[in-house]
Amino acid sequence: MKVLALVPARSGSKGIKDKNIIRLGGHPLLAYSIAAAKLCEGIDEVIVSTDSKEYAAIAMAYGGAVPFIRPKTLALDNSVDGEFFRHAMEWFEGNDMSLPELVVHLRPTSPIRDITVLNRAISFMVKNPQFTALRSAHETHLTPYKMFKNVGQYMKPFLCFEDILESYNLPRQTFEKCFIPNGYVDILRPSIFMSGNQLHGQQMKMWETPEIPDIDTTNDLGLAEKLISVGAKTALLRYLDLQK
Repeated sequence: MKVLALVPARSGSKGIKDKNIIRLGGHPLLAYSIAAAKLCEGIDEVIVSTDSKEYAAIAMAYGGAVPFIRPKTLALDNSVDGEFFRHAMEWFEGNDMSLPELVVHLRPTSPIRDITVLNRAISFMVKNPQFTALRSAHETHLTPYKMFKNVGQYMKPFLCFEDILESYNLPRQTFEKCFIPNGYVDILRPSIFMSGNQLHGQQMKMWETPEIPDIDTTNDLGLAEKLISVGAKTALLRYLDLQK
């Protein structure tokens, strides 16, 4: 079974300029996802999808392959994952290459990963073809049953129990557990997407993981830097330091 890692790294971030190549622990952010993929037993190839030749050069220096440059039109603020994913898969088809059976989607903004978690997730998807995708998430104390929206002049709950008035006032423990997707690892089946235009399909497996920093602000970057400084995921750093 061919398993490909796909690392998306567009260059036009606004919150943190050039976020995907900003330095963390002495290395550019995107390098951590490349390192994670390189250290996984089940991944055959690591491809970086970027719209930037500068980013491409950095990715290749850390062992990633960049066989194409993503069009700028697919690397905008409002671009969605399905666009760069389809572009990559169509590149394979256009170059007479077979599609991989699995694509491990590793976002640069989630740099601190445990390789054993990734290996277990890949192994699970190889052994369980009934699942159309796998998506990582961590448990949160927040619940949509206690969240509100503004409807005209009034505050209204997003969700409620039909048979209980003001169910949003119930104790939090009353409600089902809630999970937030976190970018630790997503695994997709290209056959599902290319045939039905659904990135995850209808039988998605939730893969519960620890909560990790998702780099969106300078505060997030500071937290990740602290974790790196105390030796978080040292296997990644050992790999990266060898690339210098």
